[in-house]
Amino acid sequence: MKTKSKIMLIDDHAMLRHGMAMLINMEPDMEVVAEAGDGNEAIAYLKKNPPPDLISLDVTLKTVSGFEVIKNIHALIPTVPVLFISMHDESVYAERALRAGARGYVMKQEEGDVMLSALRDVLKGNVYLSKQMNEKMLQRFVSGGSATPEDLINTLTPSEFEILHLIGQGRSSQEISDLLCRSIKTIETHRFNIRTKLNLKDGADLIRYATRWISEKH
Repeated sequence: MKTKSKIMLIDDHAMLRHGMAMLINMEPDMEVVAEAGDGNEAIAYLKKNPPPDLISLDVTLKTVSGFEVIKNIHALIPTVPVLFISMHDESVYAERALRAGARGYVMKQEEGDVMLSALRDVLKGNVYLSKQMNEKMLQRFVSGGSATPEDLINTLTPSEFEILHLIGQGRSSQEISDLLCRSIKTIETHRFNIRTKLNLKDGADLIRYATRWISEKH
């Protein structure tokens, strides 16, 4: 009998994570061997156990973001492929996920069969994106041209990118601090760096920019 591919799930929504595990475990070629609710729990497991064949990772976790987690995973196990499975719109996060080292991106709103197909694609060594996202990225590559607002956003670090997204959702610095478990001073430093990179003059300009950017993405 062929050995099943071993999958690890990292998601802070326990019910959803268990549902994904049940779906995967029903397949003849894959099985979930580990689950974690946050990045710290995941890294602790990976330090003590053989690496899985693939890790499924959410973008937003209760401690650090998925972008920080994938960096820590690849520092520990450079070769393990990571697939982001998230509620966040792929038009906002998919390209950033690939830049962070992921092998694909799937939205949680998709049917279970889509998730299973994505897992299998990544296990084969391929990169998985939806058809729409593939076409969008190909069009950007072909068109080339001068710098666009999106090019400026791509200069942001993963932490700055996540904070810009949260600002666009109407979150205050205190709310972002609480959500990401970081100090107000750190959040304000990130906000200043974002303004500098995006050529924005003040906080009000940043809020307007972030709000407009989010609305255009959706």
